[in-house]
Amino acid sequence: MLRTEEMLLNVGPQHPSTHGVLRLIVKIDGETIVDAEPVIGYLHRGTEKLAEDLNYTQIIPYTDRMDYLSAMTNNYAIVHATEQLMGLEIPERAEFLRVIVMELNRIASHLVWMGTYLLDIGAMSPFLYAFRDREQILNLFNELCGARITYNYMRVGGVKWDAPPGWIDKVGEFVQYMKKQMDEYHGLITGNEIFIQRTKGIGIYDRETAIQFGLSGANLRVTGVKWDLRKNQPYSIYERFDFDVPVGQTGDLYDKYLCRMQEIVESLKILEQAVEQFPEGGSTMGKVPRVLRVPEGEIYVGIESPRGELGCHIVSKGKDKPWRLKFRRPSFYNLQILPTLLKGENISNLVAILGGIDIVLGEVDC
Repeated sequence: MLRTEEMLLNVGPQHPSTHGVLRLIVKIDGETIVDAEPVIGYLHRGTEKLAEDLNYTQIIPYTDRMDYLSAMTNNYAIVHATEQLMGLEIPERAEFLRVIVMELNRIASHLVWMGTYLLDIGAMSPFLYAFRDREQILNLFNELCGARITYNYMRVGGVKWDAPPGWIDKVGEFVQYMKKQMDEYHGLITGNEIFIQRTKGIGIYDRETAIQFGLSGANLRVTGVKWDLRKNQPYSIYERFDFDVPVGQTGDLYDKYLCRMQEIVESLKILEQAVEQFPEGGSTMGKVPRVLRVPEGEIYVGIESPRGELGCHIVSKGKDKPWRLKFRRPSFYNLQILPTLLKGENISNLVAILGGIDIVLGEVDC
């Protein structure tokens, strides 16, 4: 009989195969994974503790650095929680701008995931095409707020800058362009035989497992759970828009790909409606005190980020700084299922399964 000795293998921490500075200690028997332990903390910056010494506006740039592929939704989480505690009314024009930039950022985030994921499993062209299309979104953000990745755009009470002349029309043009691109992506990837073999039937889990691990976003919806906070617990002005919540059936890697690609289509639907309904004139900032003193109390709000439920819990003692701030980071929770998915798998599927979860290490470590 042939016998192999178990071996410990360090995977990471290096970019890009581990999607950031993630280290995996993997125990293998031959080519079969016996056990896997994620080691995190290489990117920890103490955001939640630092926030206790910052006023509410100063916290916003720190949220940019959590999920740096979707900084707009991070900005919104902290300002939305603060506004709920203060009972502020947000101008309609500001709410439209918020929804537009968050959905643009969702598309940009999914494009990065799709491109890097295909690169993980050996395809180069989709990576180049995805970044080409994402560049158009970054150009729009650059015109709007002068930044391309960390935006510092949201403000308690509204947004920092109004849209420049012609900017909304450019968003509409991008929507029409991106609709055509989705057909090209499906023609290039969705039916590709090699891609199907690398993803179908791999990394499977059921809805009960997903719920037990606290998964959210596409990682939950691929098991058939139709749960999206924009629909189930609407915030901002999402209830005004008609869009669907894509779900999968098997929970495998192929379903995750299809689900995220369909989410791009649904975001394009929201953007198209938002451009059509965009209000003429009006302020982009509500009536906000010069020094923000949030009333004593506590609140938790959850929003739908590209990676799932991004929550913000604030405890206020009535001062200009939070007494305690805690984020529910979807990447951190989604990562917890990785050891379960890897056990018994071939080592060649490790990067594919990790990439399918779609984590951002800035959000894992916070």
